[in-house]
Amino acid sequence: MSRPIRLSASTGIHKGDREYQQDQVLLLSHPRYNGCVLAVLADGMGGRSGGRKASDQVMLTARQLFERYSPETDDPVAMLKNLVQEAHIVIRLTAITSEQEPHSTIAAYLINPRGDCHWVHAGDSRIYHFQNGRMMYRTSDHSYVQALVDRGEITEAEANNHPHSNILVGCLGTESDPPITTHMIHQLMPGDVLLACSDGVWHYFSPTELASVVESLSPREATEFLIEKARMRARGTGDNLSLVIVKIEALVEETKTPAPPLFPRPPAAA
Repeated sequence: MSRPIRLSASTGIHKGDREYQQDQVLLLSHPRYNGCVLAVLADGMGGRSGGRKASDQVMLTARQLFERYSPETDDPVAMLKNLVQEAHIVIRLTAITSEQEPHSTIAAYLINPRGDCHWVHAGDSRIYHFQNGRMMYRTSDHSYVQALVDRGEITEAEANNHPHSNILVGCLGTESDPPITTHMIHQLMPGDVLLACSDGVWHYFSPTELASVVESLSPREATEFLIEKARMRARGTGDNLSLVIVKIEALVEETKTPAPPLFPRPPAAA
């Protein structure tokens, strides 16, 4: 990386007002490559056990592929696409054997030691990139209402309150192959923040609010604040909540300042 940096990070998960938890979130540091990090979030769907099995499978697949990944020789985009495809296949097999309909979203980002960052997502779990308190980019949901927004038929604000806001046009575990959308940040810099979150979180905040929170608070504080505020705004109707935040900070080198003299010099004679 061009400047010495450090990563500070936090994950958060809450059942919300649902009877059971189907979200899963994971933040992994590579066992062999310092500075290589994978964040994965999955929002499972399909009843008490079906959705949880689906999101668990995303986590298991992510662990297996990331342990084998080498940032020196492997293609990061290929690894992330394999993660989506392999998790999708196993979830489909689970559906056949269990007679359930497990599905899951995925939102994952990979940070390499040299500072490049790669994303993949399917469904309506989102990844945001903020820089110094401004949103630079976010994923576009694979959902019915996002398609309406893209066609100019409704606004982003109207999409949040649309009666069909929970209808996905693509995710893992469906009969058709999942959409696989990727994105790349060529070089992370101090002031960058990456946030992945399920719709149980992002539904209750504007991008401006999210940018302000992750800029002004530490990842741990931001995680706790966003969960608490989303729970308040849901007013007893909230979905499962999950998020993972990684903040890029400059490494400040300690400079030794000379100690003041014990006895100050007398003023110079006039």
